[in-house]
Amino acid sequence: MSVTPGEECGLYVSTTASSFRVSAFRVGWYGGTQARLVWSSKPVRGRAQSAPRFLPDTRTVRADWPRTLTFGTAGWPEGAYLLRLEADSGHQRYIPLIVRSAQGTGRTVLMHAPATWQAYNRWGGYSLYAGASGAYATRSLAVSFDRPYDADGAEKFMVYERAAVVLAERLGIPLAYTTGMDVHRDPEVLRGATAVVCLGHDEYWTPEQRRHVTQARDAGANVVFLGANTCFRRVRIEQGRTQPDRTVVCYKSSAGADPFYTTKPALVTTDFRQAPAPDPESSLTGVLYEGYPTDAPYVVHAADHWLYEGTGVRPGDGFAHLVGVEYDRVTPAAPVPEALEITAHSPLVCGGRRSHSDSAYYTAASGAGVFATGTMRWVEALMAGTPDGGRDHGMDARTRTFVTRTTENALRAFAQGPAAHHRPAARPNISELYKTRTQDPQSRLKA
Repeated sequence: MSVTPGEECGLYVSTTASSFRVSAFRVGWYGGTQARLVWSSKPVRGRAQSAPRFLPDTRTVRADWPRTLTFGTAGWPEGAYLLRLEADSGHQRYIPLIVRSAQGTGRTVLMHAPATWQAYNRWGGYSLYAGASGAYATRSLAVSFDRPYDADGAEKFMVYERAAVVLAERLGIPLAYTTGMDVHRDPEVLRGATAVVCLGHDEYWTPEQRRHVTQARDAGANVVFLGANTCFRRVRIEQGRTQPDRTVVCYKSSAGADPFYTTKPALVTTDFRQAPAPDPESSLTGVLYEGYPTDAPYVVHAADHWLYEGTGVRPGDGFAHLVGVEYDRVTPAAPVPEALEITAHSPLVCGGRRSHSDSAYYTAASGAGVFATGTMRWVEALMAGTPDGGRDHGMDARTRTFVTRTTENALRAFAQGPAAHHRPAARPNISELYKTRTQDPQSRLKA
């Protein structure tokens, strides 16, 4: 998932090709080319590896393969990388790799989400969502990093993370790189950080990761959530075949079968808001995940908010298709930090019911500013109307311009230190927009 600069990295490759090469590209602005080649291997002999192992108790697929090659990363700058595997036939596959920062003092920390990448990974026929039959009931209860990613190998990174990395690097603000898995293990990279950026789809968190991000906020680090459904699932990270922290455990709706249910309820792997230790994510994010699928315009409410400076928006302006496919909202029945301001309030229909998606901003007691976009399409919108925007859901260049400027405003301001010291505080308006307590949104939650 990640290495420190100079650390060795091993690849475990199965291929029917007689040989392949590996090329490492660092993602960034680079004058608009958006990536730079930093290393290439010599031809490597191809080998078809053995069939993966299946662990029936948790329906976990694990590829216990011998290592194919090892390479060093000396001289590689910290950052987000794509490793391209190219067979002698021309076939290509990708592997995302983070060269992580040891220190984040004075920097904006980009926190990548490999636990979520792995949760959706169906390589070998199983993910945390479905088994080989396609049924939810046969899904994995634990998934292993000791297997390749499915599809092209980097789908979640490319759709929900890459464009935000490119934008942040273009701004020239001091950056640090890490993953949620690394923050789970050690919060040092967050110490003294000016901001923490949670990218477009960051659903699976450990309690330790959440505690460390919350502590960073309470020490003055601003936080921005560039997606929706963030910090929704509580997971555990457990041992792999030979190394620690190689397995993501999440029993979800089968939480009663989690071995920790009676002994360590705070570590039971279900939604953070669910029993036996409910702790809704809204106490950190300010918004609560409500449901999917939806497709709706993003409607600006507080057009004079500093986040929207330079966008030219007016109250009620909408941006088609920007809200979806999953969304968050401010839910008065759930715990939220005070004072909190809803900056966008977007009507939608989900599962036949009318509701809203909200963007929200609050200021913590430390002075840290926290902004949540409330929609999973935010990072995708950074590519809307461009050749990279193949999944732009009908979003256009106008939407890309708005989202880009708003994101720039947030990152530039947050890079200056606690936002309350140099930007206006939140103006509470929950009661204005939500006159009555809302229903518990559980019925619209995904499996």
